[in-house]
Amino acid sequence: MSKESSRVSRRNVLRGAVGTVGAFTFVPGHVLGKGGARPASERLNIAGIGVGGMGGGNLRACAKENIVALCDVDYGHAAGTFKKYPNAKTYRDYRVMLDKEGKNIDAVIIATPDHTHAVTGMECIRRGKHVYLQKPLAHSIYEVRMLTEAARKHKVQTQMGNQGHSSNEIRLLHEWIADGAIGPVREVFAWSDRPVGGNPWSDFPVMARPKEKPSVPDKLNWDLWLGPAQYRPYHPIYHPLTWRGWWDFGTGALGDMGCHILDPVFWTLKLGHPTRVEAVTTHCVPEIAAETYPLASVVRYEFPARGDMPPVKLTWFDGRLLPPRPKDLEPSRKLGTNGALLMGDKGTIMHGSHGAGGVRIIPEVKMKAYQRPLKTMPRVKDGAGGHERDWVRACKDGKPASSSFEYGGPLTEMVLLGVLAMRLKNTMLEWDGENMKVTNCGEADKYIRPAFREGWTL
Repeated sequence: MSKESSRVSRRNVLRGAVGTVGAFTFVPGHVLGKGGARPASERLNIAGIGVGGMGGGNLRACAKENIVALCDVDYGHAAGTFKKYPNAKTYRDYRVMLDKEGKNIDAVIIATPDHTHAVTGMECIRRGKHVYLQKPLAHSIYEVRMLTEAARKHKVQTQMGNQGHSSNEIRLLHEWIADGAIGPVREVFAWSDRPVGGNPWSDFPVMARPKEKPSVPDKLNWDLWLGPAQYRPYHPIYHPLTWRGWWDFGTGALGDMGCHILDPVFWTLKLGHPTRVEAVTTHCVPEIAAETYPLASVVRYEFPARGDMPPVKLTWFDGRLLPPRPKDLEPSRKLGTNGALLMGDKGTIMHGSHGAGGVRIIPEVKMKAYQRPLKTMPRVKDGAGGHERDWVRACKDGKPASSSFEYGGPLTEMVLLGVLAMRLKNTMLEWDGENMKVTNCGEADKYIRPAFREGWTL
C-alpha cells in the first residue's frame, strides 16, 4: 500500500509517530499501547520467525496485513518466502530482529521446530508482541506452562496453530454432545497414520545418532538452529524436515498430530488434566530408543469425572495402528488415516483429522435420523481457513482468538504427557497436573523440565 492510499485521517492524527518500511506505511504498536484495540481496517505490522515451511503459509493467510520483518536461521530454505515480501527486513537471529525492529512490530508468527518454540515465543511475549505459535505450543510441559502464564501476565493476544479449532465441524461436535446425541461419553479412540503416512516426514528416522559430520550449508546457522537443545554436529537428517522424529527437537507423531486430532474431544468433553497415562511402543533397541521416536505407539489416558460428565478412557494409536473397529460402523466403511471415535452410552460419533473430515454419528442411518440442535457456539469467520485471521482480529479488538494459549496450553500439556509416557514406556504414570509432577516416577522430572544448553533460558 502506498503512502497516498494509507488511511489519511489516521496518518494525520498520528503524524510524527508513523514509520515506513519500503512502500508500506504502518503505525508502530507502541503508539496504540500494548493490547490496545484498533480498527479492523488498520493493518497490523507482523513479523515471521521460521518462515521456510509452515510459517510461509501462516504469513500468506495474513497477507492483507503489513509483513515488516522475517527471520529464519536458514536463508536458503526461507528464500522463497523472503522473495514474496521484498519490503520486509530479513534476519537470522530473532533476538536481533526484535532489538532492531521491535518498535515497528505488533505481532509475530512463529513456526520454528518444536524445541525452539518456547524461547522464541517467550521473548516476543515479554516484549509485548501478540503471538501466533505453531502447535505443539512447546517441546516440554514446563515450557508450555510458562508460555501460558506469560501470555496471561503480559496481556497479549495469542493463537496456537491447530487450525481445526476454528472450524465449523468442531462446533457441531460440541453442540451434538451437549444435546446428548450419543449420551455420556466414557471412551475415546484416536489415531494417526503418522509418522509413516503420506506426509513431509514419511522418511521417519528410526535410528541412532549419525556419526558422519558433513559440512554445514553456507546459508544455515547451525548454532541458532540448535537453540536451547544440547549441541550436536550438523547432519541433514535433522533439517529441514525430519527433526520431528528426534526426541531433542520434535514431539513425534503424537505431538505433531495430537493437537489436531485430540482437540475436538479435549474441548467437547472438557477433559483437562488426566490422572494416569501409560504407553507401549515399537522401540526395542536402546541406542535407537534414546534418540528417535518409535515407528508406532499406543498411549492410554485416564480422565476423572468432570461435573456431570463421567470418567473417560482415551487411547491413542499411531504408526498406522488402528483402534478396534466399532460394531456400529458399516462393513464397507473405513476408519480413515487420521481420526477419532467418541463412544457414548447411546451411540458413536466419528470424525477425521482436525475435527473435520466429516463429523458423523455412525451408522449413517442414525446420522440421517438425528434432529440436529440449534447452532449455539459462535462460529469463526471463514472457518479453519480463517484461523490466522481470527488471531489478527483478536490482536485488533482484544477479544481472545479461538485457540488462545489459555486453551492451547492445557491441550498441549495433555498431548505432551502422552509423549512423556512414551519416553517412560510400560510404566503407569500418576499425574498431578496442577503441580506438573509425576508422583510415582522421579525419572520423569528431567523430561518435564529438560535442561537448556548454556546461554539459553526462559
